[in-house]
Amino acid sequence: MYVTEDRALAAGRTDADLRDRIEIVDAVYRFGLGQDLADRDLFASAFAESAELDFRPAAKRWGADVPVMSGRDAIVDTILAMFAGRVDTTHVVTNPRMRVDGDRASLTAIVEAQHLLTADHTVHALLTNRYDVDLVRDRERWVVQRMIIENVWYTGDPAAIFGG
Repeated sequence: MYVTEDRALAAGRTDADLRDRIEIVDAVYRFGLGQDLADRDLFASAFAESAELDFRPAAKRWGADVPVMSGRDAIVDTILAMFAGRVDTTHVVTNPRMRVDGDRASLTAIVEAQHLLTADHTVHALLTNRYDVDLVRDRERWVVQRMIIENVWYTGDPAAIFGG
């Protein structure tokens, strides 16, 4: 679930521990900016090959029923195709908290995602979501193995952006 430790680092941590923490949050930055720029390679770099993305808790808030997306290619293809030429996005990642255990990590973050129809920016959805993310080490970087997105609040019309 969410990372709620009362400190960022325990005593005796090293530069390698700090590097891991930067790389862990960078996976979520790549997730957001990859969508915002419609950069397939950057977006895909956020995920492990067998990743799962669960947007169901967020979609449920506005009455949508969506499946869990499984596999890096399916996640990337689905999301980029849904937005291509139709939706402009910006993602802001804040409040990252993480727990590292060897080659596995958990991350909690708040992500504000603004989505606007390209043809009419008056049709939009501004979402503030909690991200619950499990990551794995991939050589010198970290990648998302599982991501659950829970909506805290929204304004606008998410169904116009994501479908009903």
